[in-house]
Amino acid sequence: MPEFWRSSGYHLVEVDDGGRLRPSDDFLRAFLLRPELLPVAGSCPAELALHEALLAEPRQAVAPERLWALVDPDVRDNYAAVLGFRDRLLAQPSLEAAYLDLVRHGTGGVPPLFLDQLVHVIARHLLNDCEDPLRLRAAELLFREQKVTIQDTAIMLADHETVEMGAAEPGFSSLTGLLTPSEAQHRSIDLDVLDEANAALYWRRSDRFDTVLDIGFTRPGLDALCRVLEAWVLHFTGVPVAIQPVQQIRDERWVWHIGLDAEASALLNDLYEGRSVEEARRARLLTLFRLDFRNADDMLARVRGRPVYLGLAMSGAERVRLKPQNLLVNLPLARHT
Repeated sequence: MPEFWRSSGYHLVEVDDGGRLRPSDDFLRAFLLRPELLPVAGSCPAELALHEALLAEPRQAVAPERLWALVDPDVRDNYAAVLGFRDRLLAQPSLEAAYLDLVRHGTGGVPPLFLDQLVHVIARHLLNDCEDPLRLRAAELLFREQKVTIQDTAIMLADHETVEMGAAEPGFSSLTGLLTPSEAQHRSIDLDVLDEANAALYWRRSDRFDTVLDIGFTRPGLDALCRVLEAWVLHFTGVPVAIQPVQQIRDERWVWHIGLDAEASALLNDLYEGRSVEEARRARLLTLFRLDFRNADDMLARVRGRPVYLGLAMSGAERVRLKPQNLLVNLPLARHT
């Protein structure tokens, strides 16, 4: 198996006997080596001492007065954010448990970037034996925002940060393939559309996040996303589910739905309540899914045997920000996981 997503930090975590991830000291140190925390020429002595001490012992407690001793208030806030996140991780038996605690009980000031990093390393773990690059590319939706381009029946997803970086930098066009138009004021960049024929190129470029995934109906990319979502649910809950794309919801007994992003949540709520939805907003709904529990006893009794509908939508700015936590906190499970 080729290596992939080294940027996830998977090589810095430990896997316990139950298949859960535990942060090593090196994993914790990686957050201290972020640009926001690296000392600079003008760093005060208290900052230099704190950084050195934490690198030596990243689990050590830090008294509030040590933070107040930092002269730069921005540096003080950055340390507070990193240490708060570290403490939330260390308070739980695994990274998975820490993630569930964060999404169920509130992030408490944890930067979204750190939550994405947590999803990144967990997704890397659950896909460790995956041999399908399309699934790996689809899994990027769990922790990276996507830019949407619709061409006939194709729904092309490109990494938003990569698109923005390329649009801002002259000469960023070394990639070949699909010409993806960005906003009018931006330049255009070329990105490879990943399909079954060229999927092998993903292995050497996985950390560049520079391929495009087509999730149009019947496309392999959409099937890959279904398999990733199934694996995500199974890893956290132990509950096997089957997810398949559907073109519309024709169900007089529609009882449960989950939006995979904020836009889809609001849209599905309005459709469920029978409210009028204007066509332009309805067009933002990129895809629908039907989720079925493979074992009926795993499902909440009052909706047992009924499908759960999922939706994925883009914003008015043609972006998709999938929230994988929605699947975990909103599933009608018979038991709390």
